[in-house]
Amino acid sequence: MTPPPEWLDEEAGPIVRPYALTRGRAHSSADDMDLIAMVTAVGKTPRDPADIGPEQWRILDITARATSVVDIASELDLALGVVRVLLGDLQDQGLIRVRPPAQVAPLPSERILKEVINGLRAL
Repeated sequence: MTPPPEWLDEEAGPIVRPYALTRGRAHSSADDMDLIAMVTAVGKTPRDPADIGPEQWRILDITARATSVVDIASELDLALGVVRVLLGDLQDQGLIRVRPPAQVAPLPSERILKEVINGLRAL
């Protein structure tokens, strides 16, 4: 007789598959969320606390201070796709605010780059 599959890993604790965390969804409203976008909990309580899973409660704790999407995934030790689905659910409920990454400085003009190259050649 084959032993039953183990649902508990001694080191990791209970094993929950990513599709169970996202209820089988692979996409959400947060799919286009940048990895370095800053996420902040707005401090509101959910309409129905039963709709929020333990991972999402943890996200709300983590984002009490602005935290990037990639840091949230690292902290939860979950795949980015799973974290984006969970964040999308929280965003749809108005529990988090997502701020896009800060605008980087504009690239130098072509004229400046040519002057630098010509200056280097002159050396």
